[in-house]
Amino acid sequence: MGLGFRSKEAGSHAVSFLLGAALPTALLFLLASDRLGEGLSSISRAPAGDGPNEVLFKGLPELLPKVAMEDRTVIITSVNEAWAQPGSLLDLHLESFKNGEDIAHLLNHLLVVALDARGFERCKAVHPHCYFLNATSVDMSSAKAFMSPDYLELVWTKLTFQQRVLELGYNFLFTDCDMVWFRNPFRHFPVYADMSCSSDDFKPSRAPLDNPLNTGLYYMKSTNRTVQMMKYWRAARERFPGQHDQSVFVNIRHELVSKLQVKIEPLETVYFGGFCEYHDDPEKVCTIHACCCIGLENKVHDLKDVATDWKNYTSLTPEQRNKGGFKWTYPTRCRDSMGWRRP
Repeated sequence: MGLGFRSKEAGSHAVSFLLGAALPTALLFLLASDRLGEGLSSISRAPAGDGPNEVLFKGLPELLPKVAMEDRTVIITSVNEAWAQPGSLLDLHLESFKNGEDIAHLLNHLLVVALDARGFERCKAVHPHCYFLNATSVDMSSAKAFMSPDYLELVWTKLTFQQRVLELGYNFLFTDCDMVWFRNPFRHFPVYADMSCSSDDFKPSRAPLDNPLNTGLYYMKSTNRTVQMMKYWRAARERFPGQHDQSVFVNIRHELVSKLQVKIEPLETVYFGGFCEYHDDPEKVCTIHACCCIGLENKVHDLKDVATDWKNYTSLTPEQRNKGGFKWTYPTRCRDSMGWRRP
């Protein structure tokens, strides 16, 4: 059904996971400070609900009711200055809601978490619901090497924030900002699952947890189990030093199910697609993620092509759509960033 392009070592899930799953989520925190100190380290490891977190997330209890849906669900994404610049990923992300199928109202429930002051100011200029994650006084907008110790501290801060949201009694749908939306995704989340998570390469013939999970998009209900799951996930960091939060999650996913009885379900890529497994069915797609792609400029370039394709598709009459033949533009820049060949 999809283009399904891969690296030369086709079938290897290592490339899909490391550069298709871990990287996109991690890149939300890509441009961190060169001077990240021990303060953020202690915050990112501290259990939510204690004194430091109450200070870290000041104002969050008052903000969440303004953003949440009737069922106490909040959509969350994160940006810094580079991602929030005019014409960059935040603009593409917000615009996709406006051009999607009856999803513009979901913008009222989107909370954009800014990691630096300039990103926060830019967010406030284009969106009504912004939160400044003032985890440290240093500048988070300067470049930081992928997987460096300071960079990992920022990545793990995301889980601390999300745990606090759950503890306050709110469900959340986390979405990477390098993702465009087309349809309402909530109808595809199984009601019995504690966590619904996107995948880089979904096959229904596999056992659910054998699909390579991608935490670029995941929905979590606010329950005692999910709060404990977040605590377990964060605590497991010590067992896997130097690893990204997604890598740790994949390592412990079976433990979460067996020890905490958490129900985790992967989402089908035909609905929640990405550049790792690229489907061409515009009748089903809800989101497309610029995963398996390195570089901010490459992501922006190819997501703009996807957004243009969607506009072209939605401008067709039903009769024209039924004739078929519509194809998404192949993500050439992202392909080149990975050194892949078009099949």
